[in-house]
Amino acid sequence: MKAMRYRIKVGSLNDIPERLGKTVKIGPNEIAIFRLANGDIRAIENRCPHKGGVLAEGMVSGEYVYCPMHDWKINLKDGKVQAPDFGCIKTYETEIQNGEVIVIL
Repeated sequence: MKAMRYRIKVGSLNDIPERLGKTVKIGPNEIAIFRLANGDIRAIENRCPHKGGVLAEGMVSGEYVYCPMHDWKINLKDGKVQAPDFGCIKTYETEIQNGEVIVIL
C-alpha cells in the first residue's frame, strides 16, 4: 500500500529570502525552507542532529547549511552531515507552483 503524500503550500517564493532560512510549522513538523543562490528551494528538518541547533538560522553556502551552534555542515539535498561529523536529518521534496512554494510530506 502506497503512503498518502500531502502537498502543503508554505508561502510565496518572494517571502523566502535568498541564502537565508525560513521556519515553517506543518503539524508536528518544524521545517527550515531555503532558497539557494541558484534559485532552488530546499526543505529540511529544522534541528541539527548534534545539539538541536535551529538550522533555519544557519549560514547557507551552495548546497549546504552550517548549524549556528557548532558549525556542522549539512547537505541540503540529502540531509547528510559532512565529515568529520556524522548524522543525517530529514529532507522534504519541494516544488514551485504559480509562485507558491509547496512542501511534499
